Amino acid sequence: MTYEFAANRYDKMQYRRCGRSGLKLPVISLGGWETFGGYRGADVAKDCLFRAFDLGITHFDFANNYGTPPGNSEIVCGKVIAEMPRDELIISSKAGYTMWPGPYGDWGSKKYIVASCDQSLKRMGLEYFDIFYHHRMDMETPLEETLGALDLLVKQGKALYVGVSNYSGAHFAEATRIIARDHLAPLTIHQPYYNILGRKIEWDLLSQTERAGTGVIPFSPLANGLLSDKYLGGDIPAESRAALKWGKEWVARNLNDERRAALIGLNEIAKARGQTLAQMALAWVLRLPGITSALIGASTVQQVEENVAALDNLSFTEEELQRIDALSQASPLRK
Repeated sequence: MTYEFAANRYDKMQYRRCGRSGLKLPVISLGGWETFGGYRGADVAKDCLFRAFDLGITHFDFANNYGTPPGNSEIVCGKVIAEMPRDELIISSKAGYTMWPGPYGDWGSKKYIVASCDQSLKRMGLEYFDIFYHHRMDMETPLEETLGALDLLVKQGKALYVGVSNYSGAHFAEATRIIARDHLAPLTIHQPYYNILGRKIEWDLLSQTERAGTGVIPFSPLANGLLSDKYLGGDIPAESRAALKWGKEWVARNLNDERRAALIGLNEIAKARGQTLAQMALAWVLRLPGITSALIGASTVQQVEENVAALDNLSFTEEELQRIDALSQASPLRK
């Protein structure tokens, strides 16, 4: 039986232009990091992707190393995407982390990036990616080579747009200088770590992306679930990633008394706004005009629905922002 997607799927979702490009992304995007093809199976992936699309989420984000084993997220979700209208979707993937043994299975060489893209396309059953990223800076490979590999993928028709992830402001600025000098494919988008508790890009990166006309899509806007109601009571939910994937060491490192107090304070602000903590955290990320989209993960349809409902209130008072600033500065995350 063929699934019929919601006829009104574009009615409520907001879309923002990605920098100065013609590409628009939904303000909420869905990724498949450790969830789909990892600690959640194919049925959950299908339910979440289908429901996300019904709610207007058109952008689904992957990487060659996502899933268990690495690459499994692309395999699982590629089968789901094959049942969806491809021309209405933005599908992204990345290369930059270890995928196979030997000197050509990691980092940022042209050999690795091109081979990785080919493998990812095969796993997902796609002819092209809408966006393909270099996943992390390689300090040993010249940026000219890495950026030239992304340019080659565009010329080969394997990617429509290219971007980078986890680049510092200085490395991003150097990349844009090289691209302008060598007339390479522009960096349409940057995917950095950013949330209420981890704010480095505010002083390190955002002025650079704005100057370059590059869109920004933060990952971990909920700080790996810390900015949700999962851990406010002190107990670790049995079905959470902390319990299933990361263990007690992650909890001890990330949930000390000071941080839990900050999270409780943030939750009080969210409740006064009529939002969950997760919804407020997403709205906070999206408060900046330079942010194109917030990249969420989800292990249930209910999480997808809750996150999209953040769009009901994206505005903040100056007092709210000041209170959030004080709490985030009291217990920042370092990344």
